[in-house]
This record gives sequence, C-alpha cells and structure tokens, in this order.
Amino acid sequence: MHYAIISDVHANLEALEVVLGDIDRRRPNALICLGDFVGYGPDPVGCVERLRPGLAGAVVGNHDRAAAGTLDITDFNPLAQAAILWTREQLTAPVRAYLRDLPSQITPGGFLAVHGSVRDPVEEYIIDPHTARASFAAGSFRLCMAGHTHVPAIFTLDGDAVSVAPFEAGEPLRLGPERRYIVNVGSVGQPRDGDPRAAYAWFDEDQQVITLIRLPYPVERTQRKMAEAGLPPMLAERLAHGR
Repeated sequence: MHYAIISDVHANLEALEVVLGDIDRRRPNALICLGDFVGYGPDPVGCVERLRPGLAGAVVGNHDRAAAGTLDITDFNPLAQAAILWTREQLTAPVRAYLRDLPSQITPGGFLAVHGSVRDPVEEYIIDPHTARASFAAGSFRLCMAGHTHVPAIFTLDGDAVSVAPFEAGEPLRLGPERRYIVNVGSVGQPRDGDPRAAYAWFDEDQQVITLIRLPYPVERTQRKMAEAGLPPMLAERLAHGR
C-alpha cells in the first residue's frame, strides 16, 4: 500500500492543486488528510470541495472546528481570529457540516492519524521530546502521522529515549522494527519551517519508508486572492517566507 498524507491545507487552493497534481501522477492507494482544511487562506470552500471526493480518510483540525463554530477562538491570535471570522461567512452549509462531523483520529492502515497529538488529537502541539513522550504514552501505536505545527519533524521512541529530528525532503525515513515514530508531515498551504514550498508525505507501507515531498506553487496568486478578500496582510506576506 502507498499512502499520500497531507495536512494543513489552510484554504490555499494554489498549493493544494500543485500537491494533488503530484499525487495523481504517483497514484497512491489512498489519500489521507490530517486536518485544517480551512483557516488563513482565501479558498475554504474550494479546498474542501476539491479534496473531499478523493479522500480515503480525514481528521478534523482546530481551524476546521473553529470555522464550523464548534471551537472557541478566544485563544487564537488576532490574525487567526480574523481569518476564522471571515471563513465562517464563506462556508456553505454542506462544507460546514462536513468539517463539523470529521473524526478526531483514524487508523487508515498500519498507522494512527491525528491533527495535533495522540493525547489531544485536535489542539495539542508536539514540539519537543517532552510533548512527544506524552503522546507515545497515550497510545499503543507504532507509527502516528500528525500535522498542526506546520513544521516537518520525526519523533522517535527507542527504548526509553525520545529524540527529535527535522524531516527533510530527499532524506527518506526508513522505519526500524524496534522503534516507534510520530511523523509530522508539514503543511500544504502554510509552511512554517523557513521553506515556502508546499509539503506532504508519501508512505510506502510495504517497504516501511516515509518520504517528504516539497513542491513550489504560485504563492503570489494566493497572496493576491487574500488581499482581494480583505484578509490580514501579514497572513499573505508570511507565505513567501515559509514562516
């Protein structure tokens, strides 16, 4: 089985179309989305409608719940709040219902899929060995795929030791039989690791190899749409820098 795993599209249709074009050429057995279809970007309905028919499974993100009105946005920063309030006005009833009804975790194959963490699948960030250790302790999985931070990373449990390493394109991760892993697949539409290219992961389950794929997309087109929509300028500016 081959899986394409995407996360954090954040209503960036230009990035999504480039990623889906690459995925279509590779012809995976299944496409999985780890949440945050919407938020920040200018095409929330377009992204959900483009993705939904081709998905074998998906989980909900915190921005999805916020946009659907089932998560309080008091703790969101002002830019994220402004984008969510704008997004709520754009959503159609079917898209809102779809986001509202997404599960918080799924097991699409030989792995666990969440947006945030195993301990808190929607809102917690796995950012260091301490938070990773809590997630390793929260379930019996061997491999978990996550998003939420927008930063590709590999968390490994080897015996009692937890380590973290960047997940770089062109450096495939081969899973060891005696280790457990949490792999952050990065972000399609809002990268924050200093690389503005869209990111997604390719999992060859038979070979037990995960590869991060990075793809350039027309950032300026998304930025122009965001300006026309009246979204906060900083949200558009950061796309060019991957921050």
